[in-house]
Order: sequence, then C-alpha cells, then structure tokens
Amino acid sequence: MKDSQIERVVGLFVLAAIGCMSYFAFKLGSVDLRPSQMYSVEARFTNASGIIPGSQVAVAGVTIGSVTGMKLSGDFSAIVEMRIRKEYKIPTDSIASIRGHGLLGDKYIAISPGASDDFIAEGSRLTDTESAVDLESLLSRFAFGAVQGDKSEKKPEPKE
Repeated sequence: MKDSQIERVVGLFVLAAIGCMSYFAFKLGSVDLRPSQMYSVEARFTNASGIIPGSQVAVAGVTIGSVTGMKLSGDFSAIVEMRIRKEYKIPTDSIASIRGHGLLGDKYIAISPGASDDFIAEGSRLTDTESAVDLESLLSRFAFGAVQGDKSEKKPEPKE
C-alpha cells in the first residue's frame, strides 16, 4: 500500500516536470501559439549573405516580423520573402538593409521607415535596399591591395 502511494507522488512529480519543461520550451523558443495576422512583403538584395529563414525583421530595434524564404531571381539577385505583423504598416519609400547583431552576431533585416503616406500592400516589394557588407571580401581586398601596392612601389635597385 505504501509503495503505490509513493509511485503516485513520483508520477505526479514527473508530470509536473514535463509540464514545466514544455512551458519553458515554448516560452524560450519564442513559439507563439496564438494566431497573428501577417502580410507578405519581398525585398531584392544584390547580396543577402547571412540571412536565413527565421531571421528577424525589425524597425528601430523592435521585431515586427521574420524572413520566411529566399530565392534567386533571373538577374541573379536575392529575393527575400518576409512576413510582417498587420499592425505595423510600412511606408512605400522605406529602406530595407541587412544588419548584424555585433561583429559576429546573427544577421537581420532592418527597415528604415520612409515619409510616404502610402503603405506597402500584401505581396509588394521593397525597392530601396542595402545589401550586407561582406567583411571577408573587404579584408581580403585590403590585404591583397596592400601587398600589390608594396610590390608596385618597390623599384628595382640600379646596378652599379
């Protein structure tokens, strides 16, 4: 009789622990089970490196949506598909740029709102964009440019 009561207490403890772990998994994983109204927007970038589905879309540091997909267009530019919450209206002359959280942080899309009275409609495309800065190519240009500059400045010594 005593063993069955201990088994019940242990069973209730295990169920409570599973419930707590599930709650924290949803809370910390940013899973929102409530349906929210969203609309789709696209942006064309010449270089969208670092952006992946699930990346944040933010205005003034406030997350207003996320990246849902990416595809390559016919002119070899990246089309980034985003979902924005309906309560946030984006002016048509806004600028979308790819930024990073610090030097090694994740990339996200920052939208700088414009001053237009017209707002982007469902399925529209942001035309003003700023692509990601490729730090590796900048460093390699600097390093190899400096090496080539040293070679070109070096003049052969005259023979006596």
